[in-house]
Amino acid sequence: MSEQKLLLFRKWDTTEIEIKDLGLKTAISLKQIIMPLDFGRSALKRYNKGQVNIVERLANKLMHFGKRYAKNTGRMGGKKARSINIVKTAFEIIHLKTGENPISILVKAIENASPNEDTTRIVYGGTVYHVSVDVSPLRRIDLALRFVTEGVKESTFSNPKTVEEALADEIILSAQNNMSSFAIKKRNEQERVAM
Repeated sequence: MSEQKLLLFRKWDTTEIEIKDLGLKTAISLKQIIMPLDFGRSALKRYNKGQVNIVERLANKLMHFGKRYAKNTGRMGGKKARSINIVKTAFEIIHLKTGENPISILVKAIENASPNEDTTRIVYGGTVYHVSVDVSPLRRIDLALRFVTEGVKESTFSNPKTVEEALADEIILSAQNNMSSFAIKKRNEQERVAM
């Protein structure tokens, strides 16, 4: 008897996906799961979010919605079922547009949108220096997901375009390393500042 694969949303296979960025190999989780829900079990241990399926992390980032500086207020505060449905529909759109597995395109988009360098402030004798630092793999993924979802928020705010279409477009553009993608612009800006 052959072992049955668990397909995400009963549709997408996560076993064949290859992560090309060696730094992100340990931090992107593609574990087999039907519904991307772990009910916050990752929150109990430090660095445990690396074990959370990447699609669920995208859905979690989507839940921060509202005005730019009031991240958790507004339309999406804690509505996880809704945000998972948005991701599911966006995956359908991505599959229709590209004909590929949308999870592999999401992984490619994260690899392209994750910055390698950042700046940090060091206060030394009353003066503040900005020092360039390398970014850890977990934070790189956090930033990439944040850039993608921020781009979706910016493009759908007071705009007839739906969230699902905006998310699909943003992921496709990021995967192609296209300069018109919000996430790629943000990554380049952050790395330029760090230079």
